[in-house]
Amino acid sequence: MRARTLAAVGASAFAFAILEWVLPRALNPYYLTILTRIGVAIVAAVSLQLVNGFTGQFSIGHAGFMAVGAYASAALSVYLGSEWLAALASVLPVPLARALYFPLPLLAGGALAGVAGLLVGIPTLRLRGDYLAIATLGFGEIIRIVILNVDAVGGARGFALTGQNGADLRYEDLGAIYAVVAISVAVIARLAYSSAGLAFRAVREDETAAAAIGVATTRVKVLAFVVSSFFAGVAGALFAHSEGYIHTNSFSFVRSFEIMVFVVLGGLGSITGAVIAATVLTAAPEGLRGFGEFRMILYALLLIAVMILRPQGLMGSRELSLGALRGWLRGRRAAA
Repeated sequence: MRARTLAAVGASAFAFAILEWVLPRALNPYYLTILTRIGVAIVAAVSLQLVNGFTGQFSIGHAGFMAVGAYASAALSVYLGSEWLAALASVLPVPLARALYFPLPLLAGGALAGVAGLLVGIPTLRLRGDYLAIATLGFGEIIRIVILNVDAVGGARGFALTGQNGADLRYEDLGAIYAVVAISVAVIARLAYSSAGLAFRAVREDETAAAAIGVATTRVKVLAFVVSSFFAGVAGALFAHSEGYIHTNSFSFVRSFEIMVFVVLGGLGSITGAVIAATVLTAAPEGLRGFGEFRMILYALLLIAVMILRPQGLMGSRELSLGALRGWLRGRRAAA
């Protein structure tokens, strides 16, 4: 077990080194931006998978929690980040100072989104099905309208991550961004397949039966909702700090539906399915740009084809593991 753990740590360190030093020198900024947006989509999709896939609830207001995290982290950076960065840079090299500062707005955005998830989850998670979907959709739109009327975070103009001293507060280090993505996926997967995850799945399969055997169904749903909201806030904070400019148009109900599509097409109850779908469907519109005005038509046809050929999603409820991959390869060799 120790050898396997060391091998995993070594492989992760090697992968992050490639992301940090090799890819930024080998790819132009356009492709680096796509890779960053894929990372954001992965965190958002996997966090929603915890609620929709593992707990069986129907939330379509995920972009609202992303907006809370994005604007909270951006406001922290704009109004306090310059001073904190200057203080760290006075005693540390600038790259190290930025790396140490970067987790602070992410945690702040995630924490505020988690609190929002708690406040929304307690009253709304007593609802089920379409009623819950409408309630969460309404929450997402309320958040967007409120932000539009707050001048301190740009209002309708949008909000640029520029410090009080004019410093650019973007953070575009691909290795650090994907380290956050890896940690987020690992934490959610660990929770989903823990004893608490059994309670999530019990609620999904039959909420009445789960309550009959002593599962506190409302508390379980609120827990899933708060954790999901926290990581949606982290995804929003990642988006804000990698883009350097945010607007409420990036967090409309269309974005919520897009994240839900990642979850459904990946397979309800599959972490790796959500990762694969978020990766492919975020990259697909960019890969289809050569088709001009037909690009989004082809994208829609791709979604329809996947749902016809794989109605249960790309992975169903299964997970992709190295052991399963080795077994598949052995089976292919034996068949050959």
